[in-house]
Amino acid sequence: MADIVFMFEVHQPYRLDRNAYNKLLEKALRGRLEPHDLEDIIFDNGLNKLVIERASTKCYIPATKIILENIKRYANSNKPFKVAYSISGVFIEQVKTWKPEVIDLFMELRETGMVEFVEQTYYHSMAAFMPLNDWAELREQILEHRRVMKELFDYEPKSIENTEFSYNNDIAWLFSTMGYKAVLTEGVDWVLGWRSPNYVYRAYGSDIKVLTRNYRLSDDIGYRFSDKNWDQYPLTADKYASWLAATPGDVVFLAIDYETFGEHHWPETGIHEFLRWLPGEILKYNHLYTSTPSDVVDKYPARDVIDVPPWNTISWADERDLSAWLGNHMQRNAFRILVDLRPYVKALDEPEITRIWKLLTISDHLYYIATKFGSIEQVHSYFSPYKNAPDAYAIYVQALSLLAGLIAEKIEQKKYDVARKLVLPMNKSFYFYKPTGEYTGYSASSIKEFLEIISKAPAESILYHLKRRDFQAWFRSVFGLDEIADELDKISSQSLSAEEARKTVSDIIRKFLGST
Repeated sequence: MADIVFMFEVHQPYRLDRNAYNKLLEKALRGRLEPHDLEDIIFDNGLNKLVIERASTKCYIPATKIILENIKRYANSNKPFKVAYSISGVFIEQVKTWKPEVIDLFMELRETGMVEFVEQTYYHSMAAFMPLNDWAELREQILEHRRVMKELFDYEPKSIENTEFSYNNDIAWLFSTMGYKAVLTEGVDWVLGWRSPNYVYRAYGSDIKVLTRNYRLSDDIGYRFSDKNWDQYPLTADKYASWLAATPGDVVFLAIDYETFGEHHWPETGIHEFLRWLPGEILKYNHLYTSTPSDVVDKYPARDVIDVPPWNTISWADERDLSAWLGNHMQRNAFRILVDLRPYVKALDEPEITRIWKLLTISDHLYYIATKFGSIEQVHSYFSPYKNAPDAYAIYVQALSLLAGLIAEKIEQKKYDVARKLVLPMNKSFYFYKPTGEYTGYSASSIKEFLEIISKAPAESILYHLKRRDFQAWFRSVFGLDEIADELDKISSQSLSAEEARKTVSDIIRKFLGST
């Protein structure tokens, strides 16, 4: 007996507008720029609307109706038809705005009781790979997705995937602590080794169960269905069902982009008819059932442990790693700019600015900047609305720079308040050293923490950093507090004892910022 688990990935990004600067100038001539104006300037909602309307007509509406027909057809049988969907929050936003009948169909799916909705990050983002210690952004985006699933579908997901099935032991551990019973990822050959993807596994270091995608069988539909050069073309429902029937294991996990059914493979290829007849062909086999991720992890024991250390993170894209998003210098530089803005966005705490920043975390922005070769490059080009990777990079950095400019303007209006709230990542924190170059063990990620450490760090360390103007550089470059840096500069040339330096530095900061 084997369970076939279908999971459909449903996501559309907000694409960026290459004419953002021209739109900005036009808006500036008409009056003051506000955060909500910047969102309209940065994103090409004409294109976004066009994509949603086209994909809804070709894929989302007809494919969902076919799934509903099959669920209803087998609802009263001893072998019901079940599927799972992973739907990004930004997809939900767009179809609610431009094609609300898609939401109506998903609600109808929910009412059947035969569909599992899988959790993911609301923005389908790379939040898991931001160099932050507390997973704060990843947690936020998951909880935001959880909220919309509850509000819209009255549904609480039990299984979860990280964006594009990116996965490692640490991510699995976090998902386990958040209460999920299953995490979905890719059945990567070099992780599985001699093992098959067609079993339930357990994550290394936690109790959460892991489902690994059978990428060969998934890609037979997702990539090869309409390839006339494929030696198995044409792929029919009965042929594919026979392959599933002959596949050994407990679970055959098939995860496919939903756009496969009408958008990537047009209706003229026969993809809708394939989808229409496939459930019946599968259920003809006595030993085959369809199920959902949370059902199969309850049904089957974990056969072994999946061990994916963070430095070998996997995904379902390209070479099954993170190179689709962070594989070249342009991508890594753009991601660094994005991450560097986050502490200031959090300290400002303005909803409209926060939203724009989060929309810029959508993984597709980085995906378009990939520089690949051969068939992989063709896939990236197919999805990208831009001419090439450098073009995509320029447009993305343009959007980040526009947001950074607005952030700087807002900070200038309330810089002391922002400085009090600002919490920095490790790479921006201040590290205290002794004159000998020995690390004291103290570091400060905020001004509040800085003042606490000033009171207890070795006095010679404080004098050392003051004389070297390290404090001044930190307050000037990280917080934009030139006045504090100037005051510290004045005393740095004075003949102060180490203890006098401790008190004076603290007094100067408190004069401007209070006790924070």
